[in-house]
Amino acid sequence: MAPAQRFIRFSGSSRRAVPPSPPQSKKFRTISDILTRAKYAVVERENYSDVKCEDCGSGEEPDQLLLCDKCDKGFHMKCLRPIVAKVPIGSWLCPKCCGRRTVRRFSQKKIFDFFRIEKCLNDDNTYASLQDSRKRRRRSRPLAVQKRKRRLLPYVPSDDPSCRMKQMASLASALTALQMEFSDDLTYLPGLAPRSANNAKLEKDGMQILAKEDIETLEYCRSMARRGECPPLLVVFDSCEGFTVQADGPIKVLTIIAEYTGDVDYLKNREKDDGDSIMTLLLAKDPSKSIVICPDKRGNIARFISGINNHTSDGRKKQNCKCVRYDVNGECRVILVANRDIAKGERLYYDYNGYEQEYPTHLFL
Repeated sequence: MAPAQRFIRFSGSSRRAVPPSPPQSKKFRTISDILTRAKYAVVERENYSDVKCEDCGSGEEPDQLLLCDKCDKGFHMKCLRPIVAKVPIGSWLCPKCCGRRTVRRFSQKKIFDFFRIEKCLNDDNTYASLQDSRKRRRRSRPLAVQKRKRRLLPYVPSDDPSCRMKQMASLASALTALQMEFSDDLTYLPGLAPRSANNAKLEKDGMQILAKEDIETLEYCRSMARRGECPPLLVVFDSCEGFTVQADGPIKVLTIIAEYTGDVDYLKNREKDDGDSIMTLLLAKDPSKSIVICPDKRGNIARFISGINNHTSDGRKKQNCKCVRYDVNGECRVILVANRDIAKGERLYYDYNGYEQEYPTHLFL
């Protein structure tokens, strides 16, 4: 098995870690910038010399002290939740000012248009026929085959159409807040990595091949999603963790949660990228051919599922999903799967597959 790697992500946060502002910026992000380069600042140097962190009350480490664009209060990057790893570029709002942001509301028609739903959510016959076809496949499978290997399970959507509307609305609001488009597929754009670069045979240590039956289960989940029968998941905003995902119904172990989607690009083009959710898709023997998934402009609910702090026992206990890269018909795909039963209301977390020394998961909540 070749598990998926993931680059720096701060517990579902919508805030990105990026390089410091250049001198031509209209406003500097840190107190240190203002004090050392006051001639570029919009305000006078002395107005900010006594700014202190609103959380710890200290004015030390001015290079780590961020200024809110709205209230002009200071915050140490390490004191913020989620933690900010690098000085942001452009506008930045403190948690209090950011919390005043209005959340866009979506009508049923707009939700249908946003997710390009093919049929009405009230089409119960369609849902019943999909469930019946899954049961027929199970009955036709020999018992010996059933016992040989545990297969992936399709998610079970909520029975109530109004619940599914609420679930999709929460995702649409989160994607809109990050100015993202919904996409349930990997996207190959001109100027980025072509689809031909996604060749599972290039994986340096080999990749687990997804069984034919599991591919059918994955396609079955995709067909449900296209009809508005989404997984029982809600995107919620937490003042500490940012956008995160919780179960809106019970989920059984080995259930497919979601496929990780977004724009596909070469890793070499994204080594200095400021994205907080870049996912490894292919690790090639030739590093120049390694590719990643970048859900900064397009993506789905997988974008908001959080990583865990795998340096602590409490952090590891949170893990209820695993993230695995599979060879699906010769192409690499990343799938999130429940690794234990998940109760309604429980938040979803997955680990970083043991790469504790490569990724700073000790910063996670």
